[in-house]
Amino acid sequence: MSENVVDFREALAHRAQHAPRDIDADDWRRYERYMKEIFTALGMDPDTAGTRETPERFLRALYDATAGYEGDPKLLTAFPAEGEGGPDSLVSQVVEGPISFHCLCEHHALPFFGHAYVAYVPRDEIIGISKLTRLVQLYARRFTVQERLGEQIADSLVDLIDPHGVAVHLEAAHLCTQMRGVREENSRTVTTFWRGAYTQDPALRQDFLALIQRS
Repeated sequence: MSENVVDFREALAHRAQHAPRDIDADDWRRYERYMKEIFTALGMDPDTAGTRETPERFLRALYDATAGYEGDPKLLTAFPAEGEGGPDSLVSQVVEGPISFHCLCEHHALPFFGHAYVAYVPRDEIIGISKLTRLVQLYARRFTVQERLGEQIADSLVDLIDPHGVAVHLEAAHLCTQMRGVREENSRTVTTFWRGAYTQDPALRQDFLALIQRS
């Protein structure tokens, strides 16, 4: 196992263990007062049966939606590769998807959501299939943009198991373009990211794209 893989796993484990977002109760109540003030300024009646708890519910939903900042120690489990062709053998690609995700755009704090496909060609190690979903969710549950989300998923998978190559395909609808601005209701943003063997082998890229189109 390469030193960079060990360093990444130790760093991820450290963040997961030592970076819980503990918000003081007094601070939380202060944030609720801020939200009540903002909602009232925007036109909400804050004193109805349906809205009295809205500031707290909003903050709780925002807190849950950004849980990715706390890391995920369950990503640290990897297993020996099943192939018998040796570390330099391109045996097959592993493809997982569609993986649903929901994010908050860092530009407007409005949601964007869609699905991801993640693939890799194993070298010495494989990662549990559920860990690919966890990897997507780790970075999706943050304030982010779609381009960064794909880069982080691809680079983290490279760091975790050092595969021959990684492919990540994201398709998402962005409420910042549907609810405001141009108000384009039917648009979708598609981004694809290649690492390693996928950057060098057009047939491998085509195989990946063909597989996700059939799913």
